[in-house]
Amino acid sequence: PGNVAQYQIQKEEQLAQEGGIAAKADKLLAQEEVWIRRGVEARRTRSQSRISRLEQLRARREARREVVGSVRMDVATGSSNGYQGKIVAELQGVSKAFGDKTIVHNFSGTILRGDKVGLIGPNGAGKTTLLKSLMGLVPIKTGSIEFDGKAIERTTPYERARAGIGFVPQGREIFARLTVEENLRMGLAYKSASTPIPSELYELFPVLKQMLHRRGGDLSGGQQQQLAIARALAPGPKLLILDEPTEGIQPSIIKDIGRVIRMLADRGTMAILLCEQYYDFAQELADDYLVMERGEFIARGPGSEMEDKGIRQLVAI
Repeated sequence: PGNVAQYQIQKEEQLAQEGGIAAKADKLLAQEEVWIRRGVEARRTRSQSRISRLEQLRARREARREVVGSVRMDVATGSSNGYQGKIVAELQGVSKAFGDKTIVHNFSGTILRGDKVGLIGPNGAGKTTLLKSLMGLVPIKTGSIEFDGKAIERTTPYERARAGIGFVPQGREIFARLTVEENLRMGLAYKSASTPIPSELYELFPVLKQMLHRRGGDLSGGQQQQLAIARALAPGPKLLILDEPTEGIQPSIIKDIGRVIRMLADRGTMAILLCEQYYDFAQELADDYLVMERGEFIARGPGSEMEDKGIRQLVAI
């Protein structure tokens, strides 16, 4: 009898231990179930967020298609602002490729004397390559370029500068170790040594006269941009090409540059081709606009119609 009682006690203790283990297992299973449910809910939330972003992207793409569709008709019909000034530059079927990649595809357009043309488009559209092709810094693959009635597609950059094309590259590229005066004289390099620096440049950009003997590298970014523009203006070009003139420039100097561009174009003796990412600046100044995307010319028209044609949206997306 004693052994039986002891066996029963041991059995009950064993059952109690097994019951405790089972309870712990149930608790762990319950916790795991909670974690799984939380994980599923989190994944569902992330999936819904992704779906929402995809829907927004799809809506933006549809909006872009509508805008492109509406402006391509203008390109096909060649609508423009109707200015009747003398043609300064004309490009016909200009293409440029690097290896197998076409950067500028079959670009055609004219620039009139006294006109301010805004060339806009997203990064990588081929705008800078087009400007460099016009300046002769890169050779074109096909097409023709005429300036002031003469073919120039086979001429060198310095020959085009002598013909009357002024170029302000992106990033300014002034001579940092030369003084302001020496930088300005570089713009007159192909003229006789006795040619004076036009006093008008100091009227357009008064700060340059104050810093005439300071090295270019010691100027602020905005002052360097004014110097770069003045250097291009020194020989009196018939066409001034500006590549991103507002890049990294403070607002007050942007206004000064805009004032100078407007003043120069209003005289009617010079055409200005402005490549710009700052949409408001381009819209404010442009008599005509050209929109590039992936090397193609997708829209054009009068600057006064840029908002009505949805060009801001076209460029921003």
